[in-house]
Amino acid sequence: MSPRSLGYATLAVLQALEDGHRYGFDVIDHTGLPSGTVYPALAALTRKGYVRSSWEDDVVARAEARPRRRYYEVTPEGSVALSEAMVHWSALGLRGHVADPGARA
Repeated sequence: MSPRSLGYATLAVLQALEDGHRYGFDVIDHTGLPSGTVYPALAALTRKGYVRSSWEDDVVARAEARPRRRYYEVTPEGSVALSEAMVHWSALGLRGHVADPGARA
């Protein structure tokens, strides 16, 4: 996956992870993207080696009375791809960060 093949939604997901949003619903809340966009992007980023994931301990989830979360983190290769993609998108004149979905332009 070259920086040019990182579409805006995939880039937004990767940047959200880089910014510390670690699980799917948190990425959805941060980006404002629907789950049908976020989860396929996470799967594609994982397949390409830009993101790795792990399941939280079942004890933690049970203590909080919720399903287990799958946590994602950006790999070193993902950080490089993110940086390169940001340069590419900036060259196109687009903002290099994910906008707050509640903010007005």
